[in-house]
Amino acid sequence: MIDFSKFESISPYSDAEAVEALGKVAENPVLAGVSRYFFPDKEPDFLKQLLKQVKSIDDFQILVMSKVVEWVLKNTAHNFSYDGVANIDVTKGKFLALSNHRDIILDPAITQLVLYRNNIPMTEIAVGDNLITNPFIEYLIRSNRMIKVVRGISARELYLSSQMLSEYIRLSITSGKSSIWLAQRQGRTKDGFDTTEQGLLKMLDMSGTSDFLANFRELNIIPMSISYEYEPCDVLKAREILISRTQKYVKADGEDLNSILTGIKQQKGNIHLNIGAPLTEEEIEAASLCDKNDRYQLIRHAVDIRVIEGYKLWKTNYIAYDIIGGEGKYAGQYTEEEYAAFVEYMEKQLSTVEPELDRNELRQIFLGIYANPIVSKEKLKAERESAE
Repeated sequence: MIDFSKFESISPYSDAEAVEALGKVAENPVLAGVSRYFFPDKEPDFLKQLLKQVKSIDDFQILVMSKVVEWVLKNTAHNFSYDGVANIDVTKGKFLALSNHRDIILDPAITQLVLYRNNIPMTEIAVGDNLITNPFIEYLIRSNRMIKVVRGISARELYLSSQMLSEYIRLSITSGKSSIWLAQRQGRTKDGFDTTEQGLLKMLDMSGTSDFLANFRELNIIPMSISYEYEPCDVLKAREILISRTQKYVKADGEDLNSILTGIKQQKGNIHLNIGAPLTEEEIEAASLCDKNDRYQLIRHAVDIRVIEGYKLWKTNYIAYDIIGGEGKYAGQYTEEEYAAFVEYMEKQLSTVEPELDRNELRQIFLGIYANPIVSKEKLKAERESAE
C-alpha cells in the first residue's frame, strides 16, 4: 500500500480529520446565517445539526455540499444541463479532469454534483492556498476533498511544491486512490479565452518515471468545459483586466472571498457542463514524437480543442460578439428584446465599478468576456478548414 503521509501538508483531510474539523465549523456563530441563506425553510440550526451527523467526507459531500449546490442551481440558474458522462469509463480507473475555470468554487462543485448524480466517485479538487484566509474556510475546503496548491512563493520553493503536487496527483490516479479535478490554468479565465497553461503540463510530467507517452497515458486526462450564460463575476474580471493594463494588480483583503460569494449569489441564467472524450493514445504518441516544448504544445492543443468544442454558446455570447463587430453576424440567434436586455444588464454591471475607470475600455473588456468563446470556436473552425 502506498504511503501518502509525505503529502500531509497539501492533501485533503482524512475522514477522521474532516469529522473533527466540521465539528468546529458547527459551533461557529456565523453558521446560523449561512443555514438561513441556503435552507430558509428549515430551523436556524439545521446546518449545524447536519454537520454533526457527518461521519465521513462522503457524508459531508452528500448530506451538505450536494444540497448547497442544488440550491445554487435552483435559485441562481435558469436551467442546468450536462453531457458526455459516457466519456468517463470507471473500468479504466481514476482520471484527471482538466477543466476550464470560470468560477472559483462553482466549476468544481457543479462537476462533483454531476458525478454524484451518475454514481461516479467524486474527485479531489486542486485549489490555490490563497483562498484559505482563515481556519473556518480551511476546515470546510479540506473536508471537501480539496488539495492545497501553494502560491506566492520563491522560484526554488515553487519547484519543490510543484514536484510534490505532481507526484500527489499521479499517485492518487495510478494507485486508484482518487480522481483529480484541476483547472487548465492558474486562476480563472478572465478574458473569455479558455487555454491550457503549458507550465501546468510540465508540472504534471515532473513526477513521471517513464517516457513521455507512458507518463501522460497513465494520467487518463479527460478535458471538461463549463459555460455560464451570465459569467460569474463578469464585471469584477473586466475591472481587474483594465487595472492590470497600467499597473500591477493587487488584490484587496477579502477580495477572493467576495468573488466566491458573488459567484454563488449572482444570477447565472443557463449553465452547461460538457465532459469531453479522454485524450487518446494516438494524440499522446504524436506529441511524444515531437521535441521538448512542442510535445507539450500538442497536448495543450488537444485539451484546448475539447474545451472549446464543449463550451456551449448562449445568446449573451452572440449578442456581445455582434456589439463588438457591429455587423449583426449572429442576429438570428437572439431577438431585439434579448439584445436590449443584455445591454441593460451590462450597463448596470458597469455602473457598480468606480467611476474613474474608463467606461469605454471597461465595456470592451466586458463584451470580450462574452464574445471571445465565439472567437475561439471560429478560429478552431478556420484551422480545420485550412488543414483539409
